[in-house]
Amino acid sequence: MSIINSILSWVMKKRIHQIELFMKYPDEVQQEWLKKLITQAQNTEFGEKYDFKSINNYQTYKNRVPAHDYEALKPNIERMMLGEQNILWPSEVIWFAKSSGTTNDKSKFIPLSQEAMEDCHFKGGKDMLSIYCNNYPETRLFSGKGLTLGGSHQLNQKSGSTYSGDLSAIIMENLPVWVEYIRTPDLNIALMSEWESKLERIIHATVDEDVTNLAGVPSWMLILLQRVIELKGAKNILEVWPNLELFMHGGVSFIPYREQYKKMIPSGAMNYLEIYNASEGFFGIQDQTNSDEMLLMLDYGIFYEFIPIEETNQDNPNVLWLSDVELNKSYEMLITTNGGLWRYKIGDVVQFTSIRPYRFKISGRTKHYINTFGEELVIENAEKALAIACEKSGAIISEYTAGPVFMEFDTNGAHEWLIEFQQKPESLGYFTEVLDNALKSLNSDYEAKRYKNITLRMPLIRAVAKGTFYNWLKAKGKLGGQNKIPRLANNRKYLDEILSLAPAHAQ
Repeated sequence: MSIINSILSWVMKKRIHQIELFMKYPDEVQQEWLKKLITQAQNTEFGEKYDFKSINNYQTYKNRVPAHDYEALKPNIERMMLGEQNILWPSEVIWFAKSSGTTNDKSKFIPLSQEAMEDCHFKGGKDMLSIYCNNYPETRLFSGKGLTLGGSHQLNQKSGSTYSGDLSAIIMENLPVWVEYIRTPDLNIALMSEWESKLERIIHATVDEDVTNLAGVPSWMLILLQRVIELKGAKNILEVWPNLELFMHGGVSFIPYREQYKKMIPSGAMNYLEIYNASEGFFGIQDQTNSDEMLLMLDYGIFYEFIPIEETNQDNPNVLWLSDVELNKSYEMLITTNGGLWRYKIGDVVQFTSIRPYRFKISGRTKHYINTFGEELVIENAEKALAIACEKSGAIISEYTAGPVFMEFDTNGAHEWLIEFQQKPESLGYFTEVLDNALKSLNSDYEAKRYKNITLRMPLIRAVAKGTFYNWLKAKGKLGGQNKIPRLANNRKYLDEILSLAPAHAQ
């Protein structure tokens, strides 16, 4: 295996030169991709509608083609799922990634062309390994196996010729044959549809393998690792997989899970690599060992535009392309892809931490925030404040969600937090006080609304029993895959659903 490890590490590192090229010439690479995408799709139904043949620059494209959300493209996608072709993209599209973002009741189906899979998702998967091998030249990653925890896919009942399922499952189904030699478990287990049965089968199939790397959503991988430790009667996961050296994670913020992983994998040699991929595309990879910011990947068949967050809900926002963005400002992403998404609002908010090369952090979702009282609390505020509260109180959080407590005739408003603690703080009151003060320091709007309790009173923290969030997802049929806990909401839908399942203790 040492020879295989050396050869694969060398092959992976050859890609670094191409990455360095788009880092050096970002504008040219993005302009080239826009031109290529428009040219490829000029004879599609969508391309003819907007006369792609006469578009020869970005400004014309921006002025002529409107921005789209999923609902705007949905009629076209539904026709494609029934087997119609050449609508949004010229090549045959038979795969559709089922995406609900968090636990929304309505699923989205994102078309996946062969180009989107090969030039975007497969390329992103190889690049995260290339970057890792380049950063850690002594890696033994390929001496063992990689365990990817994904979802499932099934034949779409609307048409016998199209398929839908979780992105991770579709990718695994279509990977080159040689990948099977360096991954575990077998596909017949990895693609099982029933989550709890699959989890047990994966555990029993992998506990005796030499697993060197993991890939998946942090919340679901954590459950798998806990079960492996229980099954083997081990103190930590390194007693089961001593050569484990890398966890490639994405989908949700790693911040709430970091301390749990440190306890479960107590090794200074363990590495964590964050990626930013979604059903719509593969966008970013953490490329530096000393920073958690991610490099925007510019040669994956995606053209990027950005809407300043303060203009997101305006009818005619000032849309920028890459060369016009500024540091430390929040932007909603707008993407054009080789899967047929044209100026598509993905719903994610990013902040650039570096320009040339373009590195960024995800700062939230356009629909996941609390702004009931003008406080404009976003996920970035919440994650940082919870980290401070945990550090000062000694607590460790497994899962959480938060939403508003609405004003009544004789009562002002509040934020209610449902938190599942892995390790509870000695004093929930102290935890609440630290969290409140941290939010004030991070968000001036929140601080103003908390002034003398006039608008917002002290946060209401409810510590729920372990397993509460898991049981809630199970009740909704949302176990596994890319399903995520909604962290912040501007209504009480999630709060009330969870509270109805589990008694909670409030501070």
